Amino acid sequence: MEKRRLTAGMRLPLVVMLLVIGILPMIFQGKMMAGSFKQSQIDARSLEIQNQGMILSNKLSRAGYMDADVKDTILDSEMDVLADVLNGRIVVVDEDYRVVRDTFRIAERKYQISEEIMRCFQGEYTNKYDKDKHYYIQTFPLYDMSREAGISGVMLITASSENILLQVEMVEDKANLFQLMAVLAIGVAVFLMVRFFMKPLEEFQNKLSQVAAGDLNTDISFSVYREIQQMWESVSQAIRKLQDVDKSRQEFVSNVSHELKTPITSIRVLADSLMSMENAPVELYQEFMNDISDEIDRESKIIDDLLSLVKMDKAATELNIGHVNMNILLEQILKRLRPIAQKRNIELTLESMREVVADADEVKFSLALSNLVENAIKYNKEEGWVHVSLDADHKFCYIKVSDSGIGIPEEFQSRIFERFYRVDKARSRETGGTGLGLAITRNIIQMHQGAIKVKSKEGEGTTFTVRIPLTYIP
Repeated sequence: MEKRRLTAGMRLPLVVMLLVIGILPMIFQGKMMAGSFKQSQIDARSLEIQNQGMILSNKLSRAGYMDADVKDTILDSEMDVLADVLNGRIVVVDEDYRVVRDTFRIAERKYQISEEIMRCFQGEYTNKYDKDKHYYIQTFPLYDMSREAGISGVMLITASSENILLQVEMVEDKANLFQLMAVLAIGVAVFLMVRFFMKPLEEFQNKLSQVAAGDLNTDISFSVYREIQQMWESVSQAIRKLQDVDKSRQEFVSNVSHELKTPITSIRVLADSLMSMENAPVELYQEFMNDISDEIDRESKIIDDLLSLVKMDKAATELNIGHVNMNILLEQILKRLRPIAQKRNIELTLESMREVVADADEVKFSLALSNLVENAIKYNKEEGWVHVSLDADHKFCYIKVSDSGIGIPEEFQSRIFERFYRVDKARSRETGGTGLGLAITRNIIQMHQGAIKVKSKEGEGTTFTVRIPLTYIP
């Protein structure tokens, strides 16, 4: 037994897709905004240190701080205040790299030689931020205004960025809280959206389950989504076809039962009549036996036609396709049916516009054309006519069978190809018809990828037009 493959439902992929679409951009944007905010704070603090340091270095240079034997306490206080504000340290170094002022008061009169200080003495400013240790390093030259010599000292400012990082962390915490609330809101919204979206599909599925259970009259009308409406219209067409097939099957079974039972009933009536007669003349026996033989032939013809239909329904691809000369085929069909036409003085003619060779199953196609010509003879008037014409273009072969017969009422023309359907049931039985000839004919023509049309007017005759492709392509 073949295992049933498990398939995923639409709900989970929809939920995941909507959550990804809704949450990932928000998280990505939050990370970008947090990083941008952090960098902007770092840049702002760097610019603040640079401005404050520049102001203080200018004051120290104008006051001659490096040349004074006694340092200005006001300037020292400003350095202490600035160091506290920046949460850092300010160191002033003279030309000998000796520390003359340290706001931490741990390196005064000691030597401090570093790359930043050496470059500053050479006229290069240093403005650097250490991302790993989270502090700034900036150097400012101190000039001697009393002499032309350039730089007499360097002011080195180191400042921590911990307060900035704390602010950034606070902002990130608030942003994370906001994102969490947004994720919850998005999750609820996604759940409701998916539920709203899936509800019509679930109803549609339930309705289809009812149809699958056999209730073909289930009403499945939806107007929520255009796609579902289109799906339903397609399903409705399939259901209508199933209903038509089911109805046709029931009618077919009923018709088959009736048609097969009718000759048997006639035979039984004739047989019972014979058995009930005493000393019946031989001529009466012969007449009854002829009638019984006719009913048996009729039963046999019905069975043969049914077998032909079953074979065609079972394997429509079983065609013995070959190159068939349609002119010769029609001549043979008319030659075979001409004696039947002569009994009723019906003129049977063939008109060939050109030599036509088409791909066809000669046996089956001959049966289809024979049915059309034979019907034209049977349902014709005394001393009428049947005209068969053959023509072709670069793609198709056209065969017309016209007669001067009784015609078909317009309201019945759409049903004449149904199995066992007869316009005039009494006359059909008189002529030996089974009601299957046109159904067989249409099946054969459709197997050849062709088409058949009927044009008729009651009391004036009927014309059947058959079209099949010259080249059969499976």
